[in-house]
Amino acid sequence: MTEIQVKITLKKTVADPQGLTVKHGLESLDFKGIAEVRMGKFITLTLDENDKQKAKAQAEAMCKKLLANPIIEDFQIEIK
Repeated sequence: MTEIQVKITLKKTVADPQGLTVKHGLESLDFKGIAEVRMGKFITLTLDENDKQKAKAQAEAMCKKLLANPIIEDFQIEIK
């Protein structure tokens, strides 16, 4: 079994309206000095695979085919 954590965020060149809304909300609560807020997704996968390289390759394929939109999102895979 291999646990994998996937972080998915919008590419820097893509506007993040949800992040902007959160930034404005924090500022309205008197939190100052916030340059930028970017929102994303965090996914934990547990795979029935003991080979960490195979598990990472499988997770990468999952991201490219379903979990992330490679046109507008970046993803990072971390094996635990």
